[in-house]
Amino acid sequence: MKDVNQIGRFPLGRIVMTKGVHLSIATDQLVIALLRHAKGDWGDVCDEDRHTNEESLTRGFRLLSEYRSLDNTKFWIISEADRSCTTILLPEEY
Repeated sequence: MKDVNQIGRFPLGRIVMTKGVHLSIATDQLVIALLRHAKGDWGDVCDEDRHTNEESLTRGFRLLSEYRSLDNTKFWIISEADRSCTTILLPEEY
């Protein structure tokens, strides 16, 4: 399998997750969400955040995606502005 950093519109850098995500979201769902995030499918963010993400791709700012697991647990994926790290977290862990 290809490295997820080589298949998207931007590099994800080091991928980390919070304890809450580790305990509540299945790995296969996380992988699918990471692939969507890397390809620029921002999930359930509002139109303003979607526009900000598109601008951030060219200007080098932070990227935020929002997804829901199969049991409807909301989680975020945030890639840092320098693309050195991508964090998966629950909103209440922010």
